[in-house]
Amino acid sequence: MTEAVIAARAPIGIDLEEGKNYAWCSCGLSAKQPFCDGSHNDTTFTPLKFAAQSSEKKFFCACKQSKNPPYCDGAHKSLS
Repeated sequence: MTEAVIAARAPIGIDLEEGKNYAWCSCGLSAKQPFCDGSHNDTTFTPLKFAAQSSEKKFFCACKQSKNPPYCDGAHKSLS
């Protein structure tokens, strides 16, 4: 697998908690989108780990094509 699977064609809004650690799914295989569930283990993909800087709603990329991962940049709008 060399390309990420498109998990969805729209972003996923999540209310983050300040200081909490998250792991965004980069492979598209996770059943817990947009976050990692370990499904990447047999691939070359790794999750993007981060800590929330503030408690706020963020929109996460689910098409896995964003140039600003883990956040949506509208890339899903250009998918065929």
